[in-house]
Amino acid sequence: MSRKKLAKGPQVTISELMTRLTNRTGHVGVVGMGYVGLPLGLAFARTGFKVMGFDIDPVKIEKLQRRESYIRHIPATAIAEAVEKWDFRATGDFGKLRGMDAILVCVPTPLDEHREPDLSFVRNTAESILATLRPGQLVVLESTTYPGTTEEVVLPILEKSGLRCPIQPYEVHQGAVRLEEPFGDIDFLLAFSPEREDPGNKQFKTHQVPKVIGGVNGPSAAAARTLYRQAFEHTVTVTSTKAAEMTKLLENIYRCVNIALVNELKRLCMRMGIDIWEVIEAAKTKPFGFTAFYPGPGLGGHCIPIDPFYLTWKAREYEFPTRFIELAGEINTAMPEHVVASLAEALNRRKQCLQDAKILVLGVAYKKDIDDLRESPSLRIMQLLEAQGAKVDYHDPYFPSLPKTRHYNFGLSSVELTPKTLARYSAVVIATDHSSYDFAAIVRHARLVIDTRNATRDVGLHRDKIVPC
Repeated sequence: MSRKKLAKGPQVTISELMTRLTNRTGHVGVVGMGYVGLPLGLAFARTGFKVMGFDIDPVKIEKLQRRESYIRHIPATAIAEAVEKWDFRATGDFGKLRGMDAILVCVPTPLDEHREPDLSFVRNTAESILATLRPGQLVVLESTTYPGTTEEVVLPILEKSGLRCPIQPYEVHQGAVRLEEPFGDIDFLLAFSPEREDPGNKQFKTHQVPKVIGGVNGPSAAAARTLYRQAFEHTVTVTSTKAAEMTKLLENIYRCVNIALVNELKRLCMRMGIDIWEVIEAAKTKPFGFTAFYPGPGLGGHCIPIDPFYLTWKAREYEFPTRFIELAGEINTAMPEHVVASLAEALNRRKQCLQDAKILVLGVAYKKDIDDLRESPSLRIMQLLEAQGAKVDYHDPYFPSLPKTRHYNFGLSSVELTPKTLARYSAVVIATDHSSYDFAAIVRHARLVIDTRNATRDVGLHRDKIVPC
């Protein structure tokens, strides 16, 4: 097929696109209406853009069309306002991507069973965009991935249309890209801008977190910067998509490595009879050179447990060992086993056995006060306990029942949290320290408490029941 035959739809020049993005008359499509895509789409809608959200999940689309929310920290009133006051719509019809001036891709990038990158969602989305791609469109990948994904995976798929977006070096001066028209043989634009969403964070809203942007060429970076400046308070432009991709990995690997450090120190401190939490609180009084990180039962969420493995996988292509990162991953991945071992040891000291013991896990969300259980260490702990022959139940105010995930299918519902309930379990494991929990009451009525979050630090009575872990 010829390029002309494939390039259907309105013909928009790059200059016209820049104008539409600057005056906010352009149409923005966001693919993936999850924890990243939905708040992003709402942020652009509030600035006056016409926004359309795309998702393959009909349940999400139907709820958005009914002005309902499926993410706890995004109220239904925010959906209703975006639909009624602004111009926010949701659809499962990917053919409507043709009418978008900018397409932002916010789809999952999980690991497969071999802990290698699973880019199937990214590839499938790129194929959907390919089917409707036209000149003058801007495509931005936001999904966290390894350096090179935008250029090596997404770009070749989109260029099967016959349209071109050549990789060209460019310079950035004081946050801006130097551009000289004409733009040459550039038909569409492609950039990478990593999501930096932190579900449940009340201190920083989506538009307040600086947006890192890198393009495959100067016009792509400039267009993406122009777009994001309309909805975000600050933008940071780098000189390539690879630099932007690596920026997100560095952020999360930094956290992964430091969390692994305190997790390892926690286990050492336990053997030495030292309270690691006290040590961290004392250390963070230093006004420079120290950032506090805290131990826990393992890593959860959509970034920190996954992102380091994307880089270690890519590093093999360059025959470069990433021992430091891999060691951190091993330490954090092993924390659920540490929790179960500590529980078994605590039961043994009480002349009890883990096999056939009744264990209650408090909290299945990967962190406090959110309704997100992606990669939650609580699920791994529950799996390990069941493998040891224990009878496991859970309570979480944000999950009345446990949905089937990629790796787990417990078929359980949250039990009622009452004094009578707590008393009937051999042990209670505090895996997620939700603010709604009354930890003093939990300690008072439970027989044994395994505290993985230092949640019981202020509980004065019945300290003999508490086992720090």
